[in-house]
Amino acid sequence: MRETVLAKAALGQDSLLKKAGLVLGGSLFIAMAAQVSIGYPVPMSLQTLAILIVGLSFGSTLGAATLLAYLGWGAMGLPVFANGMSAPALVGPTAGFLYGFVAMAWLAGLAVEKGLARGVVTTALCGIAISALLYIPGLAWPAAMLGKTLPDLWAGWMAPFLMGDAVKAVIAAMVVWGGWKTLRGLRG
Repeated sequence: MRETVLAKAALGQDSLLKKAGLVLGGSLFIAMAAQVSIGYPVPMSLQTLAILIVGLSFGSTLGAATLLAYLGWGAMGLPVFANGMSAPALVGPTAGFLYGFVAMAWLAGLAVEKGLARGVVTTALCGIAISALLYIPGLAWPAAMLGKTLPDLWAGWMAPFLMGDAVKAVIAAMVVWGGWKTLRGLRG
C-alpha cells in the first residue's frame, strides 16, 4: 500500500524511537518558527506555517502529539511560544490559538490521510480551511476571558492575519509536496 504521510514514506516502518525523534524535532521546529514574530498581543509568526508542515508531513496522530509536546515545553517554562513566552501564554490572551494548534496539526494530518490533500492546490486549500478553523478557539478565548467584542476581535485578532495565513498555507503545501517530489526522485 502506498504511504499517504510523508514522514512514514521517507523513514519507513514506524518505531517508538522514530516517532519520539519526529515529535522532538517537530516541536523544536515549531518553537524556532514561533520566534520569527512581530506584534502584540496576537503576534504574527511562522508558527502556523510550521504547524501545517508538521501536520501535513507527520499525519494526524503524530502531528497532534508533536503539538502536545510543544505545549508541554511551554508549560514547563521553556520560552517556546511567540516572543519567547512560556507558561503564562497558556492562560494569556492568545491561549485559544495555542490550544487550537493541536487540532490544527491533527486536521492537517487527517486531510492527508483521507486523501483530501493530494496535490499542491488541494493541500493549500485544506491548509487555508484549517487555518480559518483555528480562529474558532483563537477568538473564543479572548471573547470569553477578556470580554472582547466581535468588532474588536475582527480588527485586532483576525483581519490582519488572514492574508498571511493563506500565504503560509500555500507555502506549507509547496514545502510538503516538494518533499514528496524529492523523495520520489531519490527512489527513481
